[in-house]
Amino acid sequence: MKAVVTVVGHDAKGIIAKVSSKCAEFGGNIVEISQSVLKEYFAMIMVIEVNDITVPFATLVEELRVLGEANGLDIRTMHEDVFNSMHRI
Repeated sequence: MKAVVTVVGHDAKGIIAKVSSKCAEFGGNIVEISQSVLKEYFAMIMVIEVNDITVPFATLVEELRVLGEANGLDIRTMHEDVFNSMHRI
């Protein structure tokens, strides 16, 4: 199973490191990542493998949200099934 993680906020050093470290802390594995900086704004989408996470999925979602809040970022995590359902035409 996979999850889609989006990160948006003002650009700062270490954003990718902080988010990827938090994912790794709970056993998530990044399988794809795309990031962009537009003037002073940072945007990133990550696809992470969540089969081997060591906490319930809801805990991972909340921990990433809290990390974002602490760093002035909007971090949202969505299970791939929900993401795919929302984006079907």
